[in-house]
Amino acid sequence: MVRQKQFWLGMSGLVMGVSLLLGITANQHNVDAAGHQQGNFTPLPTNTSDALPAAPSLTPTPTVETIPPTTTPLPTSTTSLATPTVLYPLNPEPGLVSNGTVVPTRMPLLVARDRDGSEYELYNFLLLGKDSESIDQAEGIYRTDTMIIVSVNMTTKTVSMLSLPRDVLVYIPDWGMQRLNLAWGRGEAVGWTDGGFGLLRQTILYNFGIRIHYYAMIDFSGFKQVIDTLGGVTVAVDCAIQDYKFTGEYDANGDPTFEFYTLPVGVHHMDSITALFYARSRHSSSDFDRGRRQQQILRAIWAQGKQGSWVTDIPALYDQLTDVVETNIPLDVMLQLAPIALGLEPNQIENHFFRLGYETTSWTSPDGSNVQIPQLGIINTIQAFLTPPTGNRLVGEGSRVAIYDNSGLGVQMDYVAADRLLWEGLISEPMGVGAPPADYATITDSLLIDYTGEEKGSIRDTLVKILNIQPSNVIVQPDPNRTADYAVYLAPNYSACVERDVLAPVDVTPTPQP
Repeated sequence: MVRQKQFWLGMSGLVMGVSLLLGITANQHNVDAAGHQQGNFTPLPTNTSDALPAAPSLTPTPTVETIPPTTTPLPTSTTSLATPTVLYPLNPEPGLVSNGTVVPTRMPLLVARDRDGSEYELYNFLLLGKDSESIDQAEGIYRTDTMIIVSVNMTTKTVSMLSLPRDVLVYIPDWGMQRLNLAWGRGEAVGWTDGGFGLLRQTILYNFGIRIHYYAMIDFSGFKQVIDTLGGVTVAVDCAIQDYKFTGEYDANGDPTFEFYTLPVGVHHMDSITALFYARSRHSSSDFDRGRRQQQILRAIWAQGKQGSWVTDIPALYDQLTDVVETNIPLDVMLQLAPIALGLEPNQIENHFFRLGYETTSWTSPDGSNVQIPQLGIINTIQAFLTPPTGNRLVGEGSRVAIYDNSGLGVQMDYVAADRLLWEGLISEPMGVGAPPADYATITDSLLIDYTGEEKGSIRDTLVKILNIQPSNVIVQPDPNRTADYAVYLAPNYSACVERDVLAPVDVTPTPQP
């Protein structure tokens, strides 16, 4: 049992192994009443390094390559560790209109290169959550409502994640303009080459210029098994979520029961029901925010995965993985990625999302469907996704940031703020409850003290922006004997929810499913 738990931890930490978490797409109402072990609290990562590493050199953004209109055969063997190629769909006839929109031309392949012009070696994994109960009523095909691309840069040993909205309107080869989450089901239904994965990866290549090499898919039962085996996951919730949540019990008719539930801001150790609730809820936020929360859970699982000595168990336990996860990831690739998973630092994982008004805009199609139309901003986001962390992002790695919880809320706001900084590549250290120095006791809002006094290479402005600190509450106080470069004191009115406003819950009555 211990070896099995270490394996689940490790494979979750292994980037393609985080597919174990893709049950987040499963419908939160389709659950059973089994018990869930809470487990012990697992602290979020902190900065434990005393050394100040040199800032890496800057990395150029990806360049665009033109793809010849020929077909590239799919790999026939998985023994080679070279990334496989994919089939390139042909452009449709010019001016073709589908579902009320003109079919776009194919997005050129986006390629990330280093400063010498050499292409980075990337493994791009498509992590899918299959909701077997979510069936398109018109055509009888199920939808993939969770789609996350994980790109592992074998050159720089870094990782990036990109969430794809389920309702983005794209060109599906041979099907016209449709929602992205229908591509897999259509491919399965018609026997497309490589099934649903074959059609979905061609759709992603056509519309986003991203090559997908491998996939992993899991449903709710697999998600539940993994979360329960791990004893739950620890997540720093920065925005409160309100929605209907499964109680873990059934009524006299055998139907699941629900309660209107609020998950407040703070650090929470979640069982599988709560983790699924957090990852699936969108009635008090949006599908875009849900993608962010799903990536947050993947990061939490990865943090736990670094604790186990599981690498030597991968060959023996590979069959257990494939019993839970549908995947085409070969064992040799998993073995090659294991050292990268173990060596990753929290700020070497980048997270990217589409945003309404920048990457997409809302639109109602002629058939009345509410969809998202891609915008030009999508190119910059994909370029950032493919590019490894730059020197500018990692320059703060050597800065010591101490965060004190002076909020009085008792919810470990220092951990919540530290987790927020990680998303920007900054490692900080939660210090627990602490009040600012007596000289600044009259300041009632959050306070930042800069003990470096430096302007060049300073992350002061970055901290102010991310943690929403008023410029008037920034104190520059150089101290050559400092134990921290920056000290942050979070006030009672500190708002961790900086990416969006907390929306009023929608009065939605859950529809139980058997």
